[in-house]
Amino acid sequence: MARKPNLKIGQLLYGIATFIPGVGAYFGRGAGDTALPRYCYSVWLRHLVTASANGMTAIPGVVAELGPGNSLGIGLSALLSGADRYHAFDVVQHAQIKRNLAILDELIAMFKARADIPGPDEFPQVHPLLSTYAFPRHLLTDERLAATLADDRLERIRDSVRNQNKPGSMIDYRTRWFDEQAIERGTVDFLLSQAVLEHIDDLPGTYRAMRLWLKPDGFTSHDVDFRAHSTARFWNGHWKYSDLVWKLIRGRRSYLLNREPYSAHLRLLAENGFTAVGGQQTNAAPIIAREKLAPRFRQHLTDQDLTTPTAVIQAVPAPATHRSAP
Repeated sequence: MARKPNLKIGQLLYGIATFIPGVGAYFGRGAGDTALPRYCYSVWLRHLVTASANGMTAIPGVVAELGPGNSLGIGLSALLSGADRYHAFDVVQHAQIKRNLAILDELIAMFKARADIPGPDEFPQVHPLLSTYAFPRHLLTDERLAATLADDRLERIRDSVRNQNKPGSMIDYRTRWFDEQAIERGTVDFLLSQAVLEHIDDLPGTYRAMRLWLKPDGFTSHDVDFRAHSTARFWNGHWKYSDLVWKLIRGRRSYLLNREPYSAHLRLLAENGFTAVGGQQTNAAPIIAREKLAPRFRQHLTDQDLTTPTAVIQAVPAPATHRSAP
């Protein structure tokens, strides 16, 4: 039986079409599951539970998220858990106030009910994976939730959704954030992203900024998807494309993939003064063998890269005595 070609012609034609004025505006309007309250609830609690198991000792007060997508639901979940401040950064503004208010109401109901965390049966592609998906009562105690879900605090959160970025709001939501000064240095307790870091072009600058934003005892948690994202027929097929072919596939889209593998993230952690404290990697056979990849990927991908389609990466700032100043 003849093997199907790796190249997806539709992606190539679309990328080329974006060079036509006006076409590129139709890409990047928001996708994914963050418009689903149960998804946001699941993602937040999975990161929180996993971080706590890996050494985070308190519910974070200041949370920052890269790439919230179609809603601020993950950050709203953080506020309902006890965070006092939420920074949301995106490339294109997707989240809408009306949608966020509706999602907030559903999230409030889930927290009040101490609903179990939606697991792999409902969201099979979501990581981290947990040993139990029961509501984390050891972290979000009845006493804590009585305070975080008090009527006056819920109204303050609603008001913050309506008046994000205004004085007194708990929510800071912005686009075009590619600046180390976007957040005051050393003020963030917990920084997370869900299937976002694979889309960021300036990955070194992002890791540098994250290190500057975090407090010395802060924590960062990222789910990263290294797969082809429909740009190829096989999960590692995007590493077969030459830079020229990839440039045509990318076109003038606001974002696509940076094609950086797992090892690049581990290297950037170390270079920017982080210590990895835990993580999870999925494993899959490389459908396209190393010798078939484009030269730069053939030479630089590690054996682990070739079998790691996704990973959850958690890290903390390294002690000052063991790292260089950023």
